[in-house]
Amino acid sequence: MFMRTERLFLRPLFPEDWREVYRGIADFDVVSMLARAPWPYRPIDAQAFCRKPAPKGALKFVVTLPELSGAPVIGMIGIEPFGDNAHELGYWIGKKWQRRGYATEAARGALSVADALGIERVEAGHYLENPASGKVLRSVGFTDTGEIRPESCAARNHELVLARRYERLNPQMAEQSCQAA
Repeated sequence: MFMRTERLFLRPLFPEDWREVYRGIADFDVVSMLARAPWPYRPIDAQAFCRKPAPKGALKFVVTLPELSGAPVIGMIGIEPFGDNAHELGYWIGKKWQRRGYATEAARGALSVADALGIERVEAGHYLENPASGKVLRSVGFTDTGEIRPESCAARNHELVLARRYERLNPQMAEQSCQAA
């Protein structure tokens, strides 16, 4: 599946993307904000990640900048099944590309695909030390659940790090249920 936003092109991940994925994520400041990526992040980790098929029902996109030569990979975003009747949003943007609104734009694009596919509820979270991620989530329609819980961080030796949780209901489905009531 492909998605074009104003400045970005979201496309499937290919095994050949491993070098660009490696260059973007092999930075402790990036990987230490993710739950599942190891540290040190090695080329073999990127190769394995890029070869691994997406879980059933998941949306997995490479975030690229099509206006630049070669449409470089600047990050990734995905929405995967998570628990009962929910999906979870996860993303990263390479350090060089942060603070330009790309995470927000990519999240809007991925969520519009999720909405069109009828995904009812998406959850997300961020470590408390990463308030910029919370700003992204709120700007794309997530609401703070009030829950703060410890979550494991593979890059930090599976240390438990406090994370704030959010949720977002599909606006189209919420509207339909209001009309039915």
